Amino acid sequence: MSNYKMETKCVQSGYNPGNGEPRVLPIIQSTTFRYTSSDQMGRLFDLEESGYFYTRLQNPTNDAVAAKICDMEGGVAAMLTSSGQAANFYAIMNIAEEGDHIVCASALYGGTYNLFAHTIRKMGVKATFVDPDCTEEELNAAFQENTKAVFGETIANPALTVFDFEKFAKAAHAHHVPLIVDNTFATPINCRPFEWGADIVTHSTTKYMDGHAACVGGAIVDSGNFDWAAYGDKFAGLTTPDETYHGIVYTEKFGKAAYITKATSQLMRDLGSIQSPQNAFLLNLGLESLHLRMPRHCENAVKMAQYLQGHEKVAWVNCPSLPGSKDYDLVQKYMPDGTCGVITFGLKGGREAAVKMMDKLKLVAIVTHVADARSCVLHPASHTHRQMNEQELLEAGVQPDLIRFSLGIENIEDLIADVEQALED
Repeated sequence: MSNYKMETKCVQSGYNPGNGEPRVLPIIQSTTFRYTSSDQMGRLFDLEESGYFYTRLQNPTNDAVAAKICDMEGGVAAMLTSSGQAANFYAIMNIAEEGDHIVCASALYGGTYNLFAHTIRKMGVKATFVDPDCTEEELNAAFQENTKAVFGETIANPALTVFDFEKFAKAAHAHHVPLIVDNTFATPINCRPFEWGADIVTHSTTKYMDGHAACVGGAIVDSGNFDWAAYGDKFAGLTTPDETYHGIVYTEKFGKAAYITKATSQLMRDLGSIQSPQNAFLLNLGLESLHLRMPRHCENAVKMAQYLQGHEKVAWVNCPSLPGSKDYDLVQKYMPDGTCGVITFGLKGGREAAVKMMDKLKLVAIVTHVADARSCVLHPASHTHRQMNEQELLEAGVQPDLIRFSLGIENIEDLIADVEQALED
């Protein structure tokens, strides 16, 4: 449905029922699929034929939702994973292995930072973190001979740093590696990274895409633009025979679908972080209203930020969409229609005042979540990023007094009233 507008893709892409088939995407709640021919089953296992035989590898419900997200992002192939963390892990490990290296923007979600700084390091893949505002010279200096990818977040969680796509894409491609971007906060409603040079996009579909805090999930989308074969020695896993599938060469057999096919047939086969069909069904329901919800999230975020800017007890406010934000020019370039529904702020009383205010909220909840229909707050230094030391927090853009405020789609007057009473002595 590449010729349709985004609103239509949100509702219609991915699933096209035939005569007499269900109008709504069905949940194929089956681990296995029946065949009458042993030879056909063998061809499926050898990747010689396309089809379903075990849900850990492919499932019709999951594939339909992946196809919708792929269409929304403008990619050529996509897959669902069990979580956003799994999506980011697979996206890197599909092309990196022991002895390799990646370059990352330092403003990252705490879980992603921990994944790249510590967990994959134990697997032999090292990461160099660079300031998102670094110069081109500083960025290029971070690359090594064994660098396999560059990674960043469209809008960093919770620093809200806006990613300079063109700067990072230029550096990545100059060093013959792909740019991988987590587009969770912006969603394809507000930003399509492929249009700015990104090669692979990941999502925590748990957030705005689901939009109701009902199901955990992730997604990986490949643009099909990176030429793996041109750098065959660097990406041997894609360009040389895979002996676990009788010598198949992914780039030769699957073309632009090589990256996602390898991620599915190798990583999902061996690690199994599959999204359940039930969760994919719920995710699809969320996607159908994504284009309606995102403008409301963004509108509420701007209005709340403006209110907080005028409050005597508020020390600072960060909302990238507001004039005066350090990344405002990047927002106008990459996301002129809006960023996301998340803002951050600090109180003049510091961490103690932040905790006191949060505990007094009645409508807005303190939860370990972000980016759904219900408004919520969190103190990242105490919660999502508590595994980081003080220096790591500052490098990630997380100040000790930072409160992350995720604006839902409620009435903004009610939300402001709740914050107002919580700030009273």
